[in-house]
Amino acid sequence: MSPQVRAFGTGAALVEVDGPAEALSLALWLRDRVEATEVVPAARTVLVDGVPVLEVQAAVRGWTPDAPAAGGDLVEVPVRYDGPDLAAVAELVGVSEEEVVRRHTEAEHVAAFCGFAPGFSYLTGSPWEVPRRSTPRSRVEPGSVGLAGPWTGVYPTASPGGWQLVGSTDVVLWDPDRSEPALLPPGTRVRFRAVPAPSGGVA
Repeated sequence: MSPQVRAFGTGAALVEVDGPAEALSLALWLRDRVEATEVVPAARTVLVDGVPVLEVQAAVRGWTPDAPAAGGDLVEVPVRYDGPDLAAVAELVGVSEEEVVRRHTEAEHVAAFCGFAPGFSYLTGSPWEVPRRSTPRSRVEPGSVGLAGPWTGVYPTASPGGWQLVGSTDVVLWDPDRSEPALLPPGTRVRFRAVPAPSGGVA
């Protein structure tokens, strides 16, 4: 569908698009073309704060869905592929645990949008779509790397969660003292790198 632009409050606009790839592409496009307080992509929308709706409508007319969606920095995330759901994911997608690790680390992921918790980025690029766990965990540790649907995500803090956990990392996803608190803001390219697991898991 063509982007649908509507006023969002008195000083912002919300643009509806087909999906996360289009939302990220449009957000990056708009950041170079409007003087916004903030441009925030989500799964199927882009919030443009601080810009009149008519100005956003004019800017959006020049955008096409095939505009580049990612040109951000590349961040490497070392992962111990020792997650409690690694075997279950391997069974779900019909490959060995080693093949899950190989394909997950070969793929280039892209942060499409942030949500759920500060610093939690929804990363495109997963080789599979896997269902969430039927029973969410009451606590998922910080640094846990999980899969759900077409997404990969890394939990920035301890929280409940229902994603399939395949590994863990020591990188800090959210640090309010950094100039950019989120390590993986929208548009960031991400590569996961397998490192040895102390318990002898797959690496």
